Amino acid sequence: MVDYENNEGFDMNDDREEIYSKAVKAGKRTYFFDVKATRNNDYYLTITESKKKFDKDGSASFEKHKIFLYKEDFEKFAEGLDEVVAVVKNALKGKFPEDY
Repeated sequence: MVDYENNEGFDMNDDREEIYSKAVKAGKRTYFFDVKATRNNDYYLTITESKKKFDKDGSASFEKHKIFLYKEDFEKFAEGLDEVVAVVKNALKGKFPEDY
């Protein structure tokens, strides 16, 4: 089991070349979209959610969750994301899907 708060299970010496990075601030969270290259010059995407939290003593730390998305999954991931975002937008307008 991976301990996300302590980053156990992640290679903290990530020597992969970063090609592009985009940070999106959204309320208390920041999302990072990072395009990286493997040693074989193949691309993949990491999506990181970072949320600032405060300990009992008032010191700040960041809780992070990371997803690795590989090029062969981009299209299906994008299709699924588009679909669920559309469902949420329609639900906010009072239009609910007929069946799930």
